[in-house]
Amino acid sequence: MNLDNTPVLDYQSGFGNEFASEALPGALPVGQNSPQKAPYGLYAELFSGTAFTMARSEQRRTWLYRIRPSALHPRFERLERQLAGGPPGAVTPNRLRWSPQPIPSEPTDFIDGWVAMAANSAGEKPAGISIHTYCANRSMERVFFSADGELLLVPEQGRLRIVTELGVLEVEPLEIAVLPRGLKFRVELLDGQARGYLAENHGAPLRIPDLGPIGSNGLANPRDFLAPVAHYEEVDAPVQLVQKFLGELWGCELKHSPLDVVAWHGNNVPYKYDLRRFNTIGTVSFDHPDPSIFTVLTSPTSVPGMANLDFVIFPPRWMVAENTFRPPWFHRNLMNEFMGLIKGEYDAKADGFLPGGASLHSCMSAHGPDAETCGKAIAVELAPNKIDNTMAFMFETSQVLRPSRHALECPQLQADYDSCWASLPSTFTPNRR
Repeated sequence: MNLDNTPVLDYQSGFGNEFASEALPGALPVGQNSPQKAPYGLYAELFSGTAFTMARSEQRRTWLYRIRPSALHPRFERLERQLAGGPPGAVTPNRLRWSPQPIPSEPTDFIDGWVAMAANSAGEKPAGISIHTYCANRSMERVFFSADGELLLVPEQGRLRIVTELGVLEVEPLEIAVLPRGLKFRVELLDGQARGYLAENHGAPLRIPDLGPIGSNGLANPRDFLAPVAHYEEVDAPVQLVQKFLGELWGCELKHSPLDVVAWHGNNVPYKYDLRRFNTIGTVSFDHPDPSIFTVLTSPTSVPGMANLDFVIFPPRWMVAENTFRPPWFHRNLMNEFMGLIKGEYDAKADGFLPGGASLHSCMSAHGPDAETCGKAIAVELAPNKIDNTMAFMFETSQVLRPSRHALECPQLQADYDSCWASLPSTFTPNRR
C-alpha cells in the first residue's frame, strides 16, 4: 500500500495469480467489482485480455479503479511518423543474420526506435507474432498501447523504467517484461541509451509451459514472476496517447495522464522475470534434450505442442554428456527461429553473432554450429565444462516469419552469413570405421 503515492518500486510474486493492489487504503471495493459508488469517487473499468466466455483457467482480466475512465478521449488521428521497418520484404528461404542496430544520433524514444524485423501475421489476425528491435536515447513523454498484441521486451543494453497503468516495472539486461495487449505505458530510460528486442504476440497470452514428465520443479518458477503494485498519476496537463492499431500508429491528445489507476485486482497484468533465475535442465548421461527444455514462456495454439510463440533461452549451464557432440546439433526444423544475443557468446557460433544482433532460420532451413565450432567440438577431450557469461534467446514460432523490407535492405544484414559453414570438410572414410 502506498499512502502518499510517491513513486514506488515494489512487486507481487507468482504467475497467473489473482493479484490485488491499492495505492490508497480502501480504494479496492469489497465484495463487488462495480459498485454504484466506488471508493474515492473512482470509476470502475474492466480490462479484458480474453473473451468473456473462455474457460475460467484461460481467462485474463483485471478490474481497474481509476480517476478518469479510458473512454474519456477525443478522436484518434493517424500519425505522420509510423513505425520504422516498412512492409514485408521479398520472400526468401535463406538463412539470415544481422549485426546490432546502431543507437540513433537523433533524439529517439522507445516508440520511434522500434524497427520491424519479421512477422508471420497481420495485426488483424488472431494468431502469429511480429518481431522488432528497439534503440532509444531518450525517455518517452507520451503514453502508448498496442491494440495488436501482447508485448515481450528483452533488453540487451540499458535499464528501462516502464510506468504502466497498474504500476512501475524496472527491467535491466538479463530480465524481461511482458505487457498485456492494450495496456497503457511509458518507457523511461534509466541509462543514457537502450537497445533490445521486442516480440508482439497476436495469439493466446503467454504462460509458463507445463512440465510433463519433468515433474513439479524446474525451468521458470511461478514465484519468480513479479507484478507491480498500484501507482497512479494525477496530472492535469496535455499528454499524447498513441496506439498501435492494425500495424499503424494513431494518436490523440488528452488533458490528463491516462496512468491514473488507483487500485486494481485481476490477472491481466504486466510482469517481469529475471532470466538468471531459470532452473536449467539437461542431460547427465549422453546426447541432448530438445531445445524446448529451455522454454521460459509459451503462447499455445489449438494444436497441442505446436506453439504460436515460444520464448526460449540458452543460459549459463554445465555440459557433462558423455561421448556426445555438445554444441547444438545440425538440424532442419518445422519451426521458425529468430535468435538474439543479450550477453557474451553463443556456443554454436565462433564469431559474427554479437550482442544486439539477430539471426533468422526459417522452416526447414538447415543450420547448426559453424565450421570452427564444429571442428573444436569433434576434437575436444570431453570433460565436465561450464558454459558461462552468456545469454542467448530464441523467439520460436510454428508459422513462417517473413523479414521486413528494412531487414532485407539494411547495412546490418550480413551478406556472408552462409560462409560460416562453407569450410565444413568431408571427413567420410568408407574403408575405415
